[in-house]
Amino acid sequence: MAYNSDEIRGVMIQVGEERLLLPNATVAEVLARVAVEPVEGAPAWLAGQIVWHGWNVPLVAFSRLAGLGDEPAMRNNRVIVLKGLGKDETLPYFALLTASFPQLVSVPRDSLLADASEEDLPRGVQMRVLLGEQSALLPDLEGVERMLGEALAAVA
Repeated sequence: MAYNSDEIRGVMIQVGEERLLLPNATVAEVLARVAVEPVEGAPAWLAGQIVWHGWNVPLVAFSRLAGLGDEPAMRNNRVIVLKGLGKDETLPYFALLTASFPQLVSVPRDSLLADASEEDLPRGVQMRVLLGEQSALLPDLEGVERMLGEALAAVA
């Protein structure tokens, strides 16, 4: 298959009332029905941690972090394991909670438009983009990783 640099491959997930567009390259695995261990004293958006391939992976409820409402009941949720961006060696992976099965999308670069109508973006969000008729949020994964590192250090 030829690689088309005019397209961005992504994974769309549902978080609260919003859709989050994740770069395909950051997604390590999608899991269903995972045992979640609570993290004592952690902020509400840190839903707990999961064990994945021998790693303790912190699980972020992104909609809570960004103030987009609560995630639905845990038992039907999916977990998206993301590769850390490498700033923190103790955090090679982290995971996001989603209510629905992720959707693979290919977005033509020239159709990905920044939606500048919003002045105050939710916490953990880099920008809102328009994909044709639909809007999606691009997460600030480095920022989320930083917040995770601080939250985990605070409860350690």
